[in-house]
Amino acid sequence: METAFRLPDADGVEFVSSEHLPLIVYFYPKDSTSGCTKEAQEFTELAGEFASLGWTVAGISRDSQKSHKNFICRYGLGITLLSDSDEAVCNQFGVLGEKTMYGRKVIGLIRSTFALGADGRILKEWRKVKAAGHAAQVLEWCRGQASDAR
Repeated sequence: METAFRLPDADGVEFVSSEHLPLIVYFYPKDSTSGCTKEAQEFTELAGEFASLGWTVAGISRDSQKSHKNFICRYGLGITLLSDSDEAVCNQFGVLGEKTMYGRKVIGLIRSTFALGADGRILKEWRKVKAAGHAAQVLEWCRGQASDAR
């Protein structure tokens, strides 16, 4: 699977995935919703630890850049959020799927995370994750990778 991508961040600056490897990229459904806020706050709290292990963290949703900017400012987030409004990267990683919302079946974004190694290959993927505690789970895996590299 091709994992390279380019998307605008909340400030409209192009984020080129190959320039930020190794990379933890997490896909989340919607800015400012309870689960997505919790997940973003937890990744923010652990951002320094990810960085100390050499990992960049970026979140991707279908929300606009403006929505991301508001989300970051409202909750004091310290991670990169990328806008995939045309769903190209969501489709590339296969994170869109059928969900039931309010009794209706819709195509939604399935909360998923991918660890991309220095060569851009997927080293680990987490699909259909629960928001609370997920960032710590990913960090623990990254720590294990650092231990294995020694």
